[in-house]
Amino acid sequence: MMRALFSAISGMRNHMSYMDVVGNNIANVNTIAYKSSRVTFQDILGQTIKGASSPQNGRGGTNPAQIGLGMNLGGIDNIMTQGSLQSTGKLTDFAIQGDGFFVVTDGSQQFFTRDGAFDIGVDGGLVNPVTGLRVMGWKADAQGQIDTDQPLESLDIPFGTRISAQPTTKMTLAGNLDAGTPTYAAGPPEVGVVRTTVTAYDTLGNAHTVRVEYRKNASANTWDVRGFYDHDGNSGTALQLVTPTPGQIVFDGTTGEVTTPAGGLLNFSLGTLPGDATEPLAFDIDMSKLTQFAGQSQLNLTSQDGFPAGALVSFAVGSSGEVSGIYSNGSNRIIGQLALATFVNPGGLQRAGQNLWNPSANSGDPIIGQPNSNGRGVVGTGTLESSNVDLALQFTNVILAQRGFQSSSRVITASDQLLQDLVNIIR
Repeated sequence: MMRALFSAISGMRNHMSYMDVVGNNIANVNTIAYKSSRVTFQDILGQTIKGASSPQNGRGGTNPAQIGLGMNLGGIDNIMTQGSLQSTGKLTDFAIQGDGFFVVTDGSQQFFTRDGAFDIGVDGGLVNPVTGLRVMGWKADAQGQIDTDQPLESLDIPFGTRISAQPTTKMTLAGNLDAGTPTYAAGPPEVGVVRTTVTAYDTLGNAHTVRVEYRKNASANTWDVRGFYDHDGNSGTALQLVTPTPGQIVFDGTTGEVTTPAGGLLNFSLGTLPGDATEPLAFDIDMSKLTQFAGQSQLNLTSQDGFPAGALVSFAVGSSGEVSGIYSNGSNRIIGQLALATFVNPGGLQRAGQNLWNPSANSGDPIIGQPNSNGRGVVGTGTLESSNVDLALQFTNVILAQRGFQSSSRVITASDQLLQDLVNIIR
């Protein structure tokens, strides 16, 4: 009789723990990146009343007879499934789609989290504004290179920092020159010429407009290339020729592709510049993407590597975690790389509060690397991960916990009635 009482008490006690876990899940239904918990039960070793026997002397075997002594709380498991992603539109909100944890630090200890509600601190650091923990990764060097073999460090978004001007060394032109263009004649009227303008930057970041002319040569599929620019900053003086000039470009009569010069490269040199920039300003124009077919002539500058000085005004984060600085001069440069950590057994992590996790003896050590590599998830910006709590399941568990507790309490009531009847026998 007493066994029934103690079994029922264990059922009540552990169903209360069950309700505690379910209540915590429901309370965190709107917590960013919260991972729900699941309760598992185990029975306690039963008391053996009669042992088992094997078949012998023509009789069959008998089974053991055991009376259970109640139940135990077997475990509380972390369910690490992906939560849904919600768009916030905030640039510093990050979400991981797939496996992985952001690495954050308080300056002395590392923590791991799926909560990507970050912000820019007053010192330019990328931080969690609630906890003050700094987001970790790798910083880029002056050339925008990332070395992921180096130790992790706190990431910064240094708004207002400036980059120096970079002189133009190469630009690329693409488009088409009309194969039906007549041979060049100075005129008037001038015929047989196609013009475009490009902008080159000197060592001080000054912009120089260069007018590039393609003049149809009398030789088949051949064009003379000339460049003109303002060499003294005086609009009243004539434009100066770019040297060496004239250059020449030859197309294949069948494929329409550039055959001369080799690689489609022509070198332009601006020998005299207005101002104090280093002279001459020399750069290559890649014309290998030009074609010569019948049709309208059209030329476009597709790229160039020069730019004026600029200041960091914004940033963007790619799916692989690279942080690109966007500068006021229109250039982009890699300034950092987010780090993600994975674990052999993420379910073995310990909760540290504030949406943080700590490694445990059964989670394994963190395996840190770049997003979108070796099974790590991709990083999305302007989104946050929601809790993975399934409310329908949790409310079902509320009923199960309540009924389990209620049933155990009824066993105690019934056992008490039996004991009362036993005591009344002697009256």
